[in-house]
Amino acid sequence: MPTDSKAVAIIPARWGSTRFPGKPLAQIKKKPMIQWVVEQAQKASRVSEVIVATDDERILNAVIGFGGKAVMTSQDHATGSDRIAEVASGLKCDIVVNIQGDEPLIPPENIDQVIGCLDNNPDLNVATLMMAVRKADEIIDPNVVKVVADQKGRALYFSRSAIPFHREEWKGGLPNDTSRVFKHIGLYAYTRSFLLEFTRMNPTPIEQLEKLEQLRILEHGHPIQVEITEKISMGVDRIEDIEKVEKFLNKEN
Repeated sequence: MPTDSKAVAIIPARWGSTRFPGKPLAQIKKKPMIQWVVEQAQKASRVSEVIVATDDERILNAVIGFGGKAVMTSQDHATGSDRIAEVASGLKCDIVVNIQGDEPLIPPENIDQVIGCLDNNPDLNVATLMMAVRKADEIIDPNVVKVVADQKGRALYFSRSAIPFHREEWKGGLPNDTSRVFKHIGLYAYTRSFLLEFTRMNPTPIEQLEKLEQLRILEHGHPIQVEITEKISMGVDRIEDIEKVEKFLNKEN
């Protein structure tokens, strides 16, 4: 793959959410959350275009309203990957970045890093990021996905459980030093051709047990490169998280 490959960022944004319906349009300091995500993605130097892939006209109109680009997709997609693949199938690009629509503070540096990982390694088709766990309770939190990688940075496994388990050190409980446990950052870069291939693969047994879509890639025998980042993002899972994001922004300003 050439180092000047064209990378497009696609942000899947659906209206329906069990815990937080209409989340993409939740207001953060008088701007809809999806606008924060788009504007952060546009700051990434390696991204040539940012597109929101949505199933709802309210989101579509909001994105167009603030000058962004949005595409309507099917309401039948099971995952965000399926949604971005529908959009990517009609694009001419080399790399597709899947950016979560509930990451209003996603660091542009992380986006550039994951794209660079593919740009600099022509044998790779998928790249993602991880960072050292900083709070011990995240180790046992099933909502925090952990990852272990081999000596070359290729993912060995992703899990909602505590991996790797430190047999001797954790006999008395969770450790003070969490630096050797890594949590997955849900940001992916795919070669366009592999993204389309991946979303046509059949779901796999361990993927369905853990409810982690990326395990399908590993179970089908394809490597995922994982790089370490120190840049923290802040996701919005519940309405209460909006206040946390606004407090962070106020502190930054």
